Parts: sequence; structure tokens; C-alpha cells
Amino acid sequence: MKSVDEYVAAAPKDRQATLRRLRRSIKAAAPKASESLSYGIAGYKLQRKSVIFFGYWKSHYAIYGLGSGVTKAHAPDLKDYLQSKGTIQFPADRPLPYGLVTKMVKARVAEIEKSG
Repeated sequence: MKSVDEYVAAAPKDRQATLRRLRRSIKAAAPKASESLSYGIAGYKLQRKSVIFFGYWKSHYAIYGLGSGVTKAHAPDLKDYLQSKGTIQFPADRPLPYGLVTKMVKARVAEIEKSG
């Protein structure tokens, strides 16, 4: 795979709509970020810094790379989701919290822009 389009198209049919909506949410929250595949998942960078990555697995979707500042600031909203260092997992059988993802991406973009 060479593009995020191919990555989404290769996903199981029942996951594609969720992935497309997640992608649109990220692009709307970080319109200046560049999009690519990295480590076999979709990624977004701004000023050569990671904004967010997303992927899908058998039982969940996951986002990566938002940074500890963003995840700590949104900890109350994330308490219901499995987390490990740099990873937040959203169960595949529940709706994704697109609004929360949008808020976190905007916060990450603001962090990057502030740091120059």
C-alpha cells in the first residue's frame, strides 16, 4: 500500500465508513497536515512533527502519536478507553468519539504551532 486511500480501501467493508469519517475528522481539524502511510498505518504530520496516526485491528480502532500533553488534558474524556503509552483504543463495536478525536487533534496542532 502506498496511500491512505489504499489503506482504507483494504480494510474490511464494515470498517471503511468509520475509517473514512475518522480521516475526514482529522483532515478538518488539521487541514495543513500532510498525510502519508507510516508503519503500515495512516499518519499526519505538521511542520515535520507527528499530529496523529490511526489504524484498525480485529477488535478496535487505535490512534497514536498525539503526545502526553494532549492525552493528559483529555484524560477525563478518555477514561472509558483502553490506553497504553502513546495509544488510545476504541472498541470496533461502539461508535467512535469523532468529536473527541477532533478536539485532541486541534489541541495537538495548537501545540505544534506554538512550539514553532
